[in-house]
Amino acid sequence: MQAIVTKYLPPSNTRGSRIRATADAGSVTILFPADIDGQAAHRVAAQALADKLGWGRKYLGGSLPDNTGYVFVPVHPISEE
Repeated sequence: MQAIVTKYLPPSNTRGSRIRATADAGSVTILFPADIDGQAAHRVAAQALADKLGWGRKYLGGSLPDNTGYVFVPVHPISEE
């Protein structure tokens, strides 16, 4: 299993604000969602990467110590025995 790291990319002269989600298996960049902000926006990017890679899991996330982005790790469901 791999963690997903997200990073905010500020607007440039040709592109609006974006969020890049990266894992060892690949990456995806999305436009910053206009209707949400903060960690929720980063969660959207992390989920977009998980969907792209076919990872059907729930993720738990938090900010990185240097406040440059967020990290999301897969959560294993507790088996019901």
